[in-house]
Amino acid sequence: MRERLGRDCLYVPSCRLAMYLALRHWCRPGGRVLMSPVNDDVIFFVVLAAGLRPVQAPLRPEDGSIDVAAVPESVWHGLSAVLTVNLYGNPDPAPELRSRCHLLGIPLIEDVAHALGSEVEGRLVGTFGEASVFSLSKLPDAGTGGVLAFADPALRRPLERARDELLGPGSPVSELAYGVRPYAEAGVRGLRLTAAARAAVRLLGLLDRTDIRQSLRVGELRRAMTAAGSPQALVDFDSWIRVDMHDYRMRPGGVRLRRTERKMARLDDRLAAHRAGTAKLLASRWAVPRPGPVQPLFRVPLLVADRDAAIALLAAERIVTGYLYDPPLDDYAGEWFTDASPSPDAARYFARHALPADPLKAERILAVLERGAVAPAPPFTTGTRPGRRTGAAGAPAVDETVRLRAHPYGEPRV
Repeated sequence: MRERLGRDCLYVPSCRLAMYLALRHWCRPGGRVLMSPVNDDVIFFVVLAAGLRPVQAPLRPEDGSIDVAAVPESVWHGLSAVLTVNLYGNPDPAPELRSRCHLLGIPLIEDVAHALGSEVEGRLVGTFGEASVFSLSKLPDAGTGGVLAFADPALRRPLERARDELLGPGSPVSELAYGVRPYAEAGVRGLRLTAAARAAVRLLGLLDRTDIRQSLRVGELRRAMTAAGSPQALVDFDSWIRVDMHDYRMRPGGVRLRRTERKMARLDDRLAAHRAGTAKLLASRWAVPRPGPVQPLFRVPLLVADRDAAIALLAAERIVTGYLYDPPLDDYAGEWFTDASPSPDAARYFARHALPADPLKAERILAVLERGAVAPAPPFTTGTRPGRRTGAAGAPAVDETVRLRAHPYGEPRV
């Protein structure tokens, strides 16, 4: 990674721990961080655990990237940092964000979990900010590990010390489970036991979600906020941050490291395959191509009229759709825990209509959508209000017809 990026890199057990490490180093507790509302809720809780206030950015409706021009001046001047997401590998406008951060004297931190290999103006994503965090579980497909990259090599020793203080002890049982998991998954697919296997994994505590977003648990979260930004924070926020990855800060063993090395050695071939599949998906009637060369996207967000129906069609052909981020974080969490986007409708539109398509399954996915006569999403217009329920803190209801229903993520509201 150091050779690829041209900057110093530090291995960590997970991208989420790398993000926490970066936020704790470059941001003082109490600061405000501009971020995307269409993002994994785990990252949202990492920001809270670091003692920071999330500020949700306006997005471009066609690809979910940050709309720099739509951020009000009053918001810019109240920030302590900007956090990109590069959703599904589509780059955020890093040069413009870099310029803004430079003028304001605040750090740009890049989340490159989905975008290892993506470029902006011929420059790799992850080389614009003071720090960038990568997932080795996503495009490299190692199933573990992350990288924190940083511009100043003098920071390596203090960042190493901070990382080591956060690591938990290794676990032989977890290491064994990691070692056999790919073979077990392959056997399950061959025997067509996916549903039973998922149930077993859930019983073992390795799959925590029952919906797209995890339960907010407002009362518990407000109590955890009292430790935000302190050395105790990861303990108090553990039940939110560890979701679907209980070993996110476990010291890695030899099995993990050796497999990661093998996967990274084949990364360029993997990126080429993702680029080829991305080109096929972008040529379809459900895609909105971006200008410039084709990127090796982790997922291609196809915009469909009825995403849930499309997911069901794919599931019937044993194609699992993951990496959904609906509703946006400001609708999910509400004003107790985040500042809402000044222009939320584009994020709601994208979150509701985006169908993340795996480029490695491009031909199968396109065939299913064609057979099912899946309609493309309607064009976005300001004021688009998809029918989704909202957050636990009194955020305006997206659809008045569901205003009095129970909150879908576990918190009652009236």
